Amino acid sequence: MCRPGSDTPGRRSRGRAIVLATALGASLTVGAHTAEARPSDIEKVPVRLLAINDLHGSLQPPKEARAQVSRPDGPTVEAGGAAYLAAYVRQLRGQASNSLLYSVGDNWGSSPIESALFHDEPAVNLLNMLGVDAASIGTHELDEGFGEFRRMQTGGCHPVDGCQFESEFAGAQFPLLAANMTFPDRTPATLPFAVNYADGVPVGVIGVMPSDARSKVAVEGVEGLDFGDELTAIDRTAETLDFLGVHAIVVLLHRGDEQTTGGPNSCDLADGPARAIATRATPLVDAIFTADSHTQYNCTVDDPAGNPRPMMQAASHGRIVSVVDMTLDRATGEVNRESTQAFNQIVTHDIPPDQTVTDLVDRADLQSAEVARRPVGAVTADITREPGPTGESPLGNLVADAQLEAARGRGAQIALTNPGGIRTDLLYGADGTATFGDAYQVQPFVNSLEVRTLTGGQLKDVLEQQFQVRSDGSTLELILAPSASLTYRVDRGAPIGSRITDIRVDRIPVTPDARYRVAVNKFLADGGDGFTALRGGTEPASAGNDLDALTAYLEARSPVAPPPPDRITVVAPN
Repeated sequence: MCRPGSDTPGRRSRGRAIVLATALGASLTVGAHTAEARPSDIEKVPVRLLAINDLHGSLQPPKEARAQVSRPDGPTVEAGGAAYLAAYVRQLRGQASNSLLYSVGDNWGSSPIESALFHDEPAVNLLNMLGVDAASIGTHELDEGFGEFRRMQTGGCHPVDGCQFESEFAGAQFPLLAANMTFPDRTPATLPFAVNYADGVPVGVIGVMPSDARSKVAVEGVEGLDFGDELTAIDRTAETLDFLGVHAIVVLLHRGDEQTTGGPNSCDLADGPARAIATRATPLVDAIFTADSHTQYNCTVDDPAGNPRPMMQAASHGRIVSVVDMTLDRATGEVNRESTQAFNQIVTHDIPPDQTVTDLVDRADLQSAEVARRPVGAVTADITREPGPTGESPLGNLVADAQLEAARGRGAQIALTNPGGIRTDLLYGADGTATFGDAYQVQPFVNSLEVRTLTGGQLKDVLEQQFQVRSDGSTLELILAPSASLTYRVDRGAPIGSRITDIRVDRIPVTPDARYRVAVNKFLADGGDGFTALRGGTEPASAGNDLDALTAYLEARSPVAPPPPDRITVVAPN
């Protein structure tokens, strides 16, 4: 189809893309199937777009209950695992004459120990083996700072630990994109887009990070970086691509919505930022792959010109591959939207795994085994991070209790931890043994544990910030896990800022001017996740790190039972 306001089909020269290729080099040629158009009598060019998201360095299938994916007919199935993911990618690409593979951010970071122990070099090797053509950047690529991100991008051994997985590390063999990540002088911090080719027809891909990335990453990780508005970045970059003769345009948006019900190909979404962006982004964009919320959906949304386009997400950890089949017009480079079809493919275990990737996974498992399999305690049952009606989870409460115990020597009276810092469930294995690898997967960031003094008034402000107003007017609820020493009541029907009452520490009512020592991880202490009131804490002291706190607690108190979610009382509506 012709784009609104475009030149007459065929007037724009494909030569503009070649000029841009000369200027930007690898961003236009990495992963290209052909560098220049080939003579052909076929006027329509089919292309299959594949996308994964939120891989988080997963080599093995996820162990927790959330590893299961609902089939379209209702039953759930075990899914994921790098070797099966590679097999499905090979199968899906083999069914198409032209294909491109994308990854939509959080490619590594918050990873299982078999990848994280080697600074996620195995995860990058996996992405290279999969043949990723381009990837957007998520927040977790910045967990260890921009310098480490650049090393992962360009290669080289770790500046402190060297190369421990292999003797050399070549880095990513695909461009990493973020059109809205800049340095303070507004120069791009990385490539905004890439261009690949389907039988000579250019396909542009734009990467976009969340504009609030600064609140989601430790301060050190985003130092010297700015993050612009997603919609502005998409529209600006799409217009650039269109001007340069690239008319098939895909967005990799590291922002996702929550699906309330349904299988991988349903679209029962709560209102959220991804749909808002997908419906408002320029009509120049033909498909949008989203990420970050770790859920699954297959939606069709209308662009501002009323034309349909897919908006999809593939769960997380390599459990699903999103597939969009498009038809390109060879003469104009345009996408025929009416012929676009999309589906989410579950990565089941009923096909043979890829042997080359199996070898990579086995090698990472073997090299990490001595550290990962060291017992640190035992549990009596699964301890999950699934929140109940109060917003508490058994695992969140356990982590908060562990952090309080670790920080008692620094005067801590209570501890609070954010649900985003707890990355997987602590599951009961064959005999209940919990290993260091299990604990690491729960707390993979190894955040320093900080103790601050807050007044009772400041503590109330922190708890009130569990309810935050989004830019679209909706309310984000982010309940911090409290240690057993802290209890309070919450009224979800009250105005925001006045929902928390009856705060008690060790059963004694909190008073506004009294002083309390509070233990939190450094991410929270720096105001992460919108908890800016914690920045007002005084008398800072360090109490080790969150991973050591958890392993010490398990070692000292095993076998550990799931703590009851009884620390927050929800006021019943009138």
